[in-house]
This record gives sequence, C-alpha cells and structure tokens, in this order.
Amino acid sequence: MIYVITEPCIGVKDASCVEVCPVNCIHEGEDQYYIDPEECIGCSACATVCPVNAIFDEDEVPAQWQGYIQKNADFFKQ
Repeated sequence: MIYVITEPCIGVKDASCVEVCPVNCIHEGEDQYYIDPEECIGCSACATVCPVNAIFDEDEVPAQWQGYIQKNADFFKQ
C-alpha cells in the first residue's frame, strides 16, 4: 500500500507530512510534494496530519484526482 499526494497540496506545500514520515519518503517537487512508492511503508502518518486532506491510499484516490497516481510515479522516473 502506498500513498499519493493529490491536487489540494498544489500551492500549499505545508510540509507537515514531511515532518512525520518515519522513512523520509516524501520529496518536494516544484508545485507539490510526492511520495516515493519504493520507500513508502504505508503507515498513514502523513495522511493524518495533512491540513488540506490531499493524501490518499493509492486505492482510495478520488476519481477526480486519479491522474495524480501517474503524476507521482512519473516524478520518480526522472
């Protein structure tokens, strides 16, 4: 199980999620943060502290933000 950061993060980049991640798998991008799917342990610590409710389990990403699953994967292919 991995987590994905979606649209509500764009422009906010609060970083609360970065501070609580026990494996440091959240990385800053130009417009938002991204969760490394190879490092994420699925603990959900990040999702519980996100002030804009932008972090979802990959299987629970709302339909309107499904594209963020691929956006997240593409970020780590660079």
